[in-house]
Amino acid sequence: MADYDFDVLVIGAGPGGYVAAIRAAQLGLKTGCVESRETLGGTCLNVGCIPSKAMLHASEYYDHAVNGMMTKMGIKVTPELDLDTMHGQRKDAVKQLTGGIEFLFKKNKVEWLKGHAAFTSADTVQVGDRSVRAKNIVIATGSSVVPLPGVEIDQKVVVDSTGALELPKVPGHLVVIGGGVIGLELGSVWRRLGAKVTVVEFLDQILPGFDGEVRKESNKILRKQGLEFKLSTKVTGVTVKGDKATLTVEPAAGGAAETIEADAVLVSIGRKPNTDGLALDKAGLSTNQRGQIEIDHDFRTAVPGIWAIGDVVPGPMLAHKAEDEGIAVAENIAGQHGIVNHDVIPSVVYTWPEIAGVGLTEEAAKERGEVKVGKFPMLANSRAKTNHEPDGFVKVIADAKTDRVLGVWCIASVAGTMIAQAAQAMEFGATSEDIAYTCHAHPTHSEAIKEAAMAVTGKPIHI
Repeated sequence: MADYDFDVLVIGAGPGGYVAAIRAAQLGLKTGCVESRETLGGTCLNVGCIPSKAMLHASEYYDHAVNGMMTKMGIKVTPELDLDTMHGQRKDAVKQLTGGIEFLFKKNKVEWLKGHAAFTSADTVQVGDRSVRAKNIVIATGSSVVPLPGVEIDQKVVVDSTGALELPKVPGHLVVIGGGVIGLELGSVWRRLGAKVTVVEFLDQILPGFDGEVRKESNKILRKQGLEFKLSTKVTGVTVKGDKATLTVEPAAGGAAETIEADAVLVSIGRKPNTDGLALDKAGLSTNQRGQIEIDHDFRTAVPGIWAIGDVVPGPMLAHKAEDEGIAVAENIAGQHGIVNHDVIPSVVYTWPEIAGVGLTEEAAKERGEVKVGKFPMLANSRAKTNHEPDGFVKVIADAKTDRVLGVWCIASVAGTMIAQAAQAMEFGATSEDIAYTCHAHPTHSEAIKEAAMAVTGKPIHI
């Protein structure tokens, strides 16, 4: 049989795939990466994490100008929305970052195979007209939007997260189907820019999987900002006529139906693994009931030489999880010891304020045993106070016997940055006392984590 074309072939160039390819090349392995998009970076860089944060950041400035926050600080402005320019800076950020990955591929001698990959055997894939054989194949094909049965996404009136980033004008009324991270972030963007936004959520609270107290407080804060919520409600139909949509909704538990008129509808009920078209069966692979590829602790699939990471495997669908798995799988292929602690993966919602958490929720922690909980309100944090950012709190959850930190949850303007400290502390088995007795710079938002930890130990100072 012919020699291998590559030591490692990565299928997919998203956060997990491109990182795996670069790390494998750094370790001296001949590496190729298959990607069908015109640019590298996957959903995250092209139509997900990065462009949404560009719009969130820009719309946040606009909202602060409109809602009087700048006026409170002695800055009088009369804002005018230039949506085309706002979209332009989003596209520019994407172009620079995706181009940066292409540069890194060239720098590390990673070959980009442009096209779709399909297995023809356990060690061979077809990419366009080219048959490629590799010693190791890493499946990192990411995920795509879960459709709502019976609802057609036309990317004009009914959009998914990609279409919601491209709306050419501010809709009069945007209905968001799904109260998860994506729905709240993109709903916040258009609410800030002037749209009426209604979020329809099947469950009785937003942000499934987050700490219960954080979910309730987040709902309260976002309502105060102007988002409307219809909880415990299901969408039974969406009809489009011209440039308008009519949604039929009813209580999740059953009951009388009602209709909602909208100028735009965002479907954001979740994501599903991208495995269609891979011809996994020809490699001897199958998926579980959730469409995921099962792996062991080292990211090996059931077929020797085939590995999988990111959104196509069990676990949270997060870019940073995929990145860490990309590094770990490359090191494992190279004979090193790559590992990811899946118990310490932070989650962030980039609304204003931001919402973040790592580890167990209070509910999950209590199911495992007795816990101690400490809370500190951002209203009492000196930096948040001077910045006019009073909303939110930090919660630290620790084991009642060992004092080891089990989870940290926070709502704060910079919660996404603050949570890194908590994740690092938990990675190394910190106790609440360890955090409480670590000197924090003053005045910073992160002092709130210290204060919450001090509350766990029973020695709070500022509350």
